[in-house]
Amino acid sequence: MDKRTVIFVICLAASLFFINQWLFPPAPIKPSTVTSSESVVSTTQPVKEAVQPINLDQNEQFYVIENDYQQLVFSTVGGALSEINLRLRSKETPNSPILPIRFDQVLAKEFPGNDHFPSFPYQINRDAAVSSIPQGSVGGYYPFLRRTLFDAQGKVIKRANPRYYALNVIDDQESTSPVYKLKRLEKNLIEFELEQSQRKITKTFAFAKDPHEAPYTIEATIKVEGDGRNLWLTSGVPEVELISSDPAPALTYYMTKSNQKTSVEKISLPKTSTTFTSMHPNWVSNSNGFFGLIIDPLTEIGAGFKASQIPGAQDPSRITLVDSEYQRYPADKYPGYELWVPLRAQTMQFRVYAGPYEDDILKQVDRAYTDPTTGSNPHFIGAMSFHGWFTFISEPFAKFLFALMKFFYQITTSWGISIILLTLALRIMLYPLNAWSIKSSLKMQQIAPQVAAIQEKYKKDPKRAQMEIMTLYREKGANPFTGCFPLLIQLPFLIGMFDLLKSTFELRGASFIPGWIDNLTAPDVLFSWNYPIIFFGSDFHLLPFLLGAIMWIQQRFTSPLPKDPKLLTDQQKQQKNMGNIMTLVFTVMFYNFPSGLNLYWLSSMALGILQQWYMARNMKMTPVKSKLNVK
Repeated sequence: MDKRTVIFVICLAASLFFINQWLFPPAPIKPSTVTSSESVVSTTQPVKEAVQPINLDQNEQFYVIENDYQQLVFSTVGGALSEINLRLRSKETPNSPILPIRFDQVLAKEFPGNDHFPSFPYQINRDAAVSSIPQGSVGGYYPFLRRTLFDAQGKVIKRANPRYYALNVIDDQESTSPVYKLKRLEKNLIEFELEQSQRKITKTFAFAKDPHEAPYTIEATIKVEGDGRNLWLTSGVPEVELISSDPAPALTYYMTKSNQKTSVEKISLPKTSTTFTSMHPNWVSNSNGFFGLIIDPLTEIGAGFKASQIPGAQDPSRITLVDSEYQRYPADKYPGYELWVPLRAQTMQFRVYAGPYEDDILKQVDRAYTDPTTGSNPHFIGAMSFHGWFTFISEPFAKFLFALMKFFYQITTSWGISIILLTLALRIMLYPLNAWSIKSSLKMQQIAPQVAAIQEKYKKDPKRAQMEIMTLYREKGANPFTGCFPLLIQLPFLIGMFDLLKSTFELRGASFIPGWIDNLTAPDVLFSWNYPIIFFGSDFHLLPFLLGAIMWIQQRFTSPLPKDPKLLTDQQKQQKNMGNIMTLVFTVMFYNFPSGLNLYWLSSMALGILQQWYMARNMKMTPVKSKLNVK
């Protein structure tokens, strides 16, 4: 096989390997910080299913406290949060960082019963008086927690199970959620009380004193009197966020090691339930990729914590409603995850963050709770995690790319234009390396007729032909091994860009061309149809096809193969066909990738073609005629 064909095969294999890792990333590595005094116990028993929810009309009442950032909906069942609704950006809330995405629009149109916040009638304290509201407001919020689902006619499909409410106090020896009594309902505070034969539990929740200093933050106090055994505080189950058509849940914890060093560790997503014993994490985080809930104990609690998987059929996501007749998003494919932290018989205080994992917001909350005497802070910024298998490679590149993108965004106020300018900046920085590779490739094109003549002259002696060709390469300063060098030097940036789009909240819902590229972290949608088609689904994404076309043009422009088809050898024809196959493979692979990644790669290849054209013009590309006697 010709060396150039071998090189091409290696490039193709490397590209497919990386793409395969992006499409099918393995589960995170289990924590490596467990010391000899700590242990991890995995159970094989499924998470205990609670009984059917208590009848709403008789026993479950809902109460709301809200501010400019959150609408917190509490239930008397469990005295817990049945809903955490985050305000979307609108005319009324122009400063909200949360933009509506396509799922919000589809559900609001086709399943309007799910677009009420709260889902059920509720009571709220307004003007120092408790008012009963018969129906929640329409639109304006993002539901962070999984909640009750309604069909197109507004009938309940699946009631939310109170056992999966957030900040619920669970006795793992019981399967039912007790009914609490409301003690206080103020504008920014609510208090519940539960009296049982063996214990009394008082739960108080309030917003931070200045929500603008610490947005999305809740201050919780839980007082347990009596029997404190087997009690846990739960995180609830976040809604699904699709990133590149796949969910991206992340469970992490932050802890101080014995040497006083701190670290944030990822938890492998459990198949059923995993218990971490003898550990005292500073906080635990349950995230769906772009949003998350952090439970930060401010007083000493029990040791260890639990991570559990909640089957999707037991607590389904709202995305299962979309094209449900075609099972486009089956519930079993989208399990939820929940974290439990242990309680004890005492008064315990918690700081809870429930909102977007956005860089500036988390840093702002950290500053608000920094101790000026010691300089310590909660380090909520550590809850942001990069998603991908090669994060040890991609994270530094992703952070570098995002820093550049933020700089360009401050100038352009458009993330799409920022991606294009970022691509231009990278091309300028990598110009010498790309120029070296392109120059070698152009020389390969110039001497292609001579290579063909040598192959023809020594077609009966392949070894002699190989030696003569290598001699020609040395004489002309050409290097066949630079064929895939431009791709290889860009792979770390491509991986970093991919992980950046999967992990950066600021780009969620960011529009570039309204009506086409409405969300840079999701595929572009040129038009849609009702019936799902294999591979395409029910949406047509144009950018991957534009990318494939540019890639095909680039290969024709940069290929060292003879332009005259009559001069192609069988091996060169095979190499040309493989180039066509590679173009098709990239088009298919990128079809469900974020539009931001397609935009980046398309811009990079277009600039590559421009650089190739510029250098070819300066080098006065003229094929070198063969002086060999091939008779």
